[in-house]
Amino acid sequence: MKSLITRLALIAGFGLAGTPAMSQEASTARISVNGMVCAFCAQGIEKRVNAMPEAGPLYINLSRRVVAVEAKPGRTLDLEKLKREIQDAGYEVTAIEMVPRTVAALREEYRAKK
Repeated sequence: MKSLITRLALIAGFGLAGTPAMSQEASTARISVNGMVCAFCAQGIEKRVNAMPEAGPLYINLSRRVVAVEAKPGRTLDLEKLKREIQDAGYEVTAIEMVPRTVAALREEYRAKK
């Protein structure tokens, strides 16, 4: 019976403690980057960020100059380390923040704003 209640709660959008399921979503670092102008630029950043053991799904939007990276399950992103990796690749990080959305949700959000 308990597992049925748990499944119904998750389907309805609530976590086990009665909190909205959104709080269960991974936090994502959203990074504004200057100097990223082409696919080669994005590829360089992608290679460096993907080499980080804590980095999971990644999304790069060239037109908005945004890099979004989600932590792997059970891991935490180090914002200073992310910033250094992007700067060491030759780009300027103008802003970095954690947002309570997944990389997939951010991708859809940017697609809708076109």
